[in-house]
Amino acid sequence: MRFSWTCLRLCAFLLVSALPAARANTLTVISVPSGATVEINGLIVGTTPLSYKMPGAYFHKPHASFSTRLEHPIVVRISHEGYASEQVTITEGPYVWRSFLGKTDGNYFLVKTEHFQVNLSPLKSVFTGNPAISSEKTNGATPGSELPVETIAKQSDAAIVRVEGNLLQGTGFFLTDTGVIATNRHVVEGQSNLSVIGHDSRRLPAKVVYTDPDMDLALLKVDGSGFPHLTLAALDSVARGESVVAIGDPGGGMADTITHGIVSGIGPYRDAGSGTWIQTDATINPGNSGGPLLDGQGRVIGITAVSRVRNDSGENVTGMNFALSAQDLIDVLRRFYPAAGVPEGTRQAGSATVNVSSDPAGADIYVDGEFVGNTPSTLHLSAGTHAIKIQSTGKKAWERQMDVLKDSKVTLSATLGPQS
Repeated sequence: MRFSWTCLRLCAFLLVSALPAARANTLTVISVPSGATVEINGLIVGTTPLSYKMPGAYFHKPHASFSTRLEHPIVVRISHEGYASEQVTITEGPYVWRSFLGKTDGNYFLVKTEHFQVNLSPLKSVFTGNPAISSEKTNGATPGSELPVETIAKQSDAAIVRVEGNLLQGTGFFLTDTGVIATNRHVVEGQSNLSVIGHDSRRLPAKVVYTDPDMDLALLKVDGSGFPHLTLAALDSVARGESVVAIGDPGGGMADTITHGIVSGIGPYRDAGSGTWIQTDATINPGNSGGPLLDGQGRVIGITAVSRVRNDSGENVTGMNFALSAQDLIDVLRRFYPAAGVPEGTRQAGSATVNVSSDPAGADIYVDGEFVGNTPSTLHLSAGTHAIKIQSTGKKAWERQMDVLKDSKVTLSATLGPQS
C-alpha cells in the first residue's frame, strides 16, 4: 500500500509538471474620472485606465498543493486630485486548500473579477460638516483650570470609536457631525471590510477617504449625521508638563481605556515619519493607535500612534509614547475645509533639517533655551521661529532668531570670537 501511494503521488506530480505553464491574466482597473493613481497593497502600479498582469492562478482555484496560489488578500487604492480616495478589496477568501488525500495544505485567496470600475466622489461631497478647532492659545492649562479626568472621559467617550478591519483593530474619533473620522494610517493600510463601533455599540461601515504618504494619518467616512465630535487644539496651546489623557481600545483590554500622564516633549521624532510629535508618559498600547490625546480641557492635541520600549542602545525604557500633533491634522483639514483656519502667529506643523557647525567645533547648541547637542550636528526642528544659541568656553556666544520653514534644509555656520 505504501508503494501504491508513492506511485500515485509521483504520477500526480508528473502530470501537473507536464501541463503548460499557467498563463497570466490581466486585471483591468477603470475609474471615473480617469487618470487616478492605483496602488496595489501599498505599491503604486500606474494610473487608470490600468491593465495589470497577474498570474492566472490568482483567478482560479489551484489544481494541486504545489500550484501557484495567492496567499494574501489584495487591496487596491484609487486616488485622484480633487476626489476622495477609494480602497477596494478585490479578493475573496481565505479558502482552505485540501489535497486529494484530504490533507489541509494552507489557505488561498481568489481575485473576484478581472475588470472593475470605481466612481470617485468629489471632495466637497465627502468632507461635509465643520471640524471644531479651538482658537484659544492657553499654552497649557493653568493650575486649577483642568477638568477632572473622569469629566474629560465622560465628555469624549461618545465621539471615540473602535476601528476594525479584516486584520487588526485600532481607535479613531469623529471630527465632524457628518461622519468624518481621524485615525492612524497604519490602522487602516491594507485592511478590508472596515467598520467603526461607537460608544453605543453600533457598527457602521467605513471607507478610507484620505491617507497621508508621509505622516501616520488617515481620514475615514461613515454615512449619517448628528455624530458627537471632538475639538482640535493648535500646537501653540500645548506645553511641556501639562496633563494629558489618552483614550482608546487596546487589544485584549476593556473598551474606552483611559491613561493619564503629562506632555514630556514636543518636536520631530525621527522614528515616526514627518510631522510634529508629542511625547507623553501616558501609556499607549496596541489598539490605542489612532485615538485622541486630550488636554486638560478635553481638546485633542494629538493622535496617539506609537510607543517605544527600547532606546538606541537596546535598553528597555518606559514612558516613551508618541502622538502626532493635532496641528498636522488641522493643516490637512484646511485642504478640505478652507474655513477651518488657525489664528495668525500659531506655530506651523512639520519639520526642517538644520545642519549646524562652528569654529571651533564642539560648541554647545541651545534651541529655545534647551541644550540639544554639540557642533557639528544635524537638527530636526519643528517649523516656526526658534532662538538658536551656540557657545563654547572662553568664546563669545553666537545667537540668532531663525524662521524655519516646513520641509526646508538649512545650514548654519557659526564663527565664535573671543570674549570681550
